[in-house]
Amino acid sequence: MSNDHLVGLSVVHRRYVPYSHAHYAGNLVDGAYSLAAFGDVATELCIRSDGDEGLFASYSDVQFRAPVRAGDCLEIEARIVRAGSRSREMEFEARVVTRGNPGRGASAADVLDPPIVATTARGVVVVP
Repeated sequence: MSNDHLVGLSVVHRRYVPYSHAHYAGNLVDGAYSLAAFGDVATELCIRSDGDEGLFASYSDVQFRAPVRAGDCLEIEARIVRAGSRSREMEFEARVVTRGNPGRGASAADVLDPPIVATTARGVVVVP
């Protein structure tokens, strides 16, 4: 049975990046933060596509394109690009949709239009 009907299915999460996750100067967050977010959105996508959380098998072509900072709000998307009998290949994108603006005040922030693409990747998940 073909799983072509799953290709194009996507899930989007949004999350605020807390200051407790800043590891580097300038309130930078490590790249693992985006990869963990990709795992979370892939889990929901597997539940929606197959009724199971699935197991992550691999990441490939991970690109850190722009910094993620504490105080950002990220939009994380996973989309199925290939569906085998048990494997689901996905494309991931983490976008910064809001960013703190301390120049305007301690709690000031701006909506970014367009968002900044911070991290992209491909990954394979296996479902039973």
